[in-house]
Amino acid sequence: MKALIVDDEVLARKRILNLLTSVEQINVMEECSDGKTAIVKINELKPDLVFLDVNMLDMNGFEVLSNIKISPKPIVIFITAHENYAIDAFDYEAFDFILKPYRDERFYRAIDKLLKLSPKEIDQNFDNKMQEFFKLKIEERKIQKPLRIPVKQGHRTILLESENIKYICASGSYAEIYTEENKYLLRESLNNLIELLGRKNFVRTHRSAIVNINFIKEIVHSDYSELDVRMKDNKLIRVSKSNKKELLLLLGL
Repeated sequence: MKALIVDDEVLARKRILNLLTSVEQINVMEECSDGKTAIVKINELKPDLVFLDVNMLDMNGFEVLSNIKISPKPIVIFITAHENYAIDAFDYEAFDFILKPYRDERFYRAIDKLLKLSPKEIDQNFDNKMQEFFKLKIEERKIQKPLRIPVKQGHRTILLESENIKYICASGSYAEIYTEENKYLLRESLNNLIELLGRKNFVRTHRSAIVNINFIKEIVHSDYSELDVRMKDNKLIRVSKSNKKELLLLLGL
């Protein structure tokens, strides 16, 4: 496996290089100390794997990846001291995110996992990380409401602003997330999604639906005191009797 090390700190690059001396399967082709050089070398050498710092003097690691023209893209392991970039790494399908300072064992754990996986399993590894993200964010909901939900779309990941979500419908083991512009498929349960989104603007209207009350156009009264909500795009969504009270309370009715 051909690899490239990109970091503007000499000691950081040397440490990765030294750690890799015991890994026969990985051959380091080049070291880069800035983003512009990294872009040129990645496009030229077409490495299988890139160890990439996030913050560099001339540009950040995400800008580097945005300028890569080769296909398929290399596997990326971010190694950085800035943990706040971890969520953004999802948008670039990072294989792993190693936070400095790190122990040798942490580095080798990432390498061992990488070498054991097939290309298909590497994609599945990303999906698993998405599940870990949801579990983490549900815990963080106790402190702060999340603003974005990552949804994988082919070779990229869309970060959906929760306020732009109109409604969500269950579809087998997937959730169909509707915004003004598109529909997105996410392998996640509605139970987890309502916990993630919170109940300030979102409400479970049915076991198969969540709606954003800001996109409700009207309430439709059916026979036997049943309710439906008509969304601004004219989508009609059933409200179950068990969810009726919560909806009306949230709407102030």
